[in-house]
Amino acid sequence: MEQKHSGLGIASFVISTLAGILILVVFAIAGSMKGSTTGEGIDENYVRNVMVGLSTIGLLFINVLAVGLGIGGLFQKERQKIFAILGTVLSSFTILSIVGLVILGTMLK
Repeated sequence: MEQKHSGLGIASFVISTLAGILILVVFAIAGSMKGSTTGEGIDENYVRNVMVGLSTIGLLFINVLAVGLGIGGLFQKERQKIFAILGTVLSSFTILSIVGLVILGTMLK
């Protein structure tokens, strides 16, 4: 009998894929904002900059949710685990990338 895919794993994969795409969009927006400024750089109190920061934090938490769903999918019995594995790996990579870029940005400031 063929096993069904894990519902938690599918949810993890879909959420991590969408969040990964959105974080690329947010970083592209942040890069274009930095490229369009002159002199001192980005004003930290400007509303667009705050929204970029909050979006990054929100997407980070969404990826943490995707990791949790992926891990839950890995522990489901008699279910295929491929989407759970893909979702967990993709969201973990995205989390590590976000944290790494934030640390790199802080060090280069």
